[in-house]
Amino acid sequence: MAFVETVKNWITNLVDISLPNIHVTDIVEIILIAFFFYIVLVWIKNTRAWMLFRGLIFILIFFVVAALLQMSTILWLGEKLLSAGIVALVVVFQPELRHALETLGRSNFLKSLFTMNLGRTKENRFSDKTLADLVKASFDMGDVKTGALIVIEKEVQLTEYERTGIPVDAILTRQLLINIFEKNTPLHDGAIIVRGDRVVAATCYLPLTDDLELSKDLGTRHRAAVGISEVSDSVTLVVSEETGKISVAEKGKLFTDVSEKELTEILTRLQDQDPGKKDDKKDGSEGKDTDDKKVPEGSEKAAKG
Repeated sequence: MAFVETVKNWITNLVDISLPNIHVTDIVEIILIAFFFYIVLVWIKNTRAWMLFRGLIFILIFFVVAALLQMSTILWLGEKLLSAGIVALVVVFQPELRHALETLGRSNFLKSLFTMNLGRTKENRFSDKTLADLVKASFDMGDVKTGALIVIEKEVQLTEYERTGIPVDAILTRQLLINIFEKNTPLHDGAIIVRGDRVVAATCYLPLTDDLELSKDLGTRHRAAVGISEVSDSVTLVVSEETGKISVAEKGKLFTDVSEKELTEILTRLQDQDPGKKDDKKDGSEGKDTDDKKVPEGSEKAAKG
């Protein structure tokens, strides 16, 4: 009976609560604030800042737990580091902030806002035909030792690197890939970025890895492939111009001398968005004019010298 009386009292108090007066300006203000947060979240999602943002959320949860457990020392350190952390955020997000301000200054900002892609879905993954063309083109170019660098975009959009190249926006085919990377053609130098079933840009510049443990014999293509895999969740295919062998860079690791079957399995896993499957690939390094060096499976860093 006591529980029933408690519920009745709660309902009575709820009914008696007087709602504040809501004016039209209050509704407009709420809409504007929600729209602002929507823009910020979309901007974060469509840039490399999304990965950094998730790291900040983890740190925030850490301090919330410390506050709940009354860990005074940790809270004191967090308070002292707060001002320095704000400056650090500005430095870390400087490229993204600059790009956001440039976007705000464009006349077609609102149009691009409502037409932008808000995320990757399974429908946006490449088709079986694209998968087959990627594998076939890679080994066709390897047979004639035509160097190639193919970046396959996943969740993290590579817009900032796409802007460094030349827009293509063409359906990916085996013939197109071979033609792009053919020697002495205007688009053969640099990387191409693949989004879904389309090649969105060519001759793109990628960040080189600064990992000192990588073999000094690695060429620029391999270092760029590892570099882009360190700052995004992309998967990059590399065709060596010296040996004609295929390598795959993912999560800061380089898998070399990949067979046609292995490459198909990697792309199938990527297509199916199944991160739970384990790679059976071996880590290694590919040197110029030398045989590829294999390192034991399960090593923490691939392509070490």
